[in-house]
Amino acid sequence: MTQFLARLTAAMTAALAALIASATLAAADPIEGLWQTQVDEGAYALVTIAPCGSAFCGVISRTFNADGEFQSETLGRQIVIDMVPVGGSEYEGQVWRPSNDKIYLGKVAVSGDRMQLRGCVAGGLFCASQTWARVG
Repeated sequence: MTQFLARLTAAMTAALAALIASATLAAADPIEGLWQTQVDEGAYALVTIAPCGSAFCGVISRTFNADGEFQSETLGRQIVIDMVPVGGSEYEGQVWRPSNDKIYLGKVAVSGDRMQLRGCVAGGLFCASQTWARVG
């Protein structure tokens, strides 16, 4: 009987651990994942967004142009910088634009499998935006 209770307790503990792990995965933040940028200057990228401290950062994972995938000097560079949740599925931080090597004030709004990313010059008078699509 003691062995039966020990096995039952071990099985229940394993099941509980699996349930907690799956709940944690299901609760991933809406911004996390793999995103495809819009075409900019003839190329686009896949960006992996993940937690970085208390914020979220996005790193260029792959790059593509009209000829297909290519090895860009931007691979591994951070393009979404320190995006902090500000409520709902909105974030604020910075974005880097590879085509001109400038960093802008950034805002992100995630809705389903789309992300509206906006970069503005300080003061917010001049802004540009892109819509990214979730691919993973």
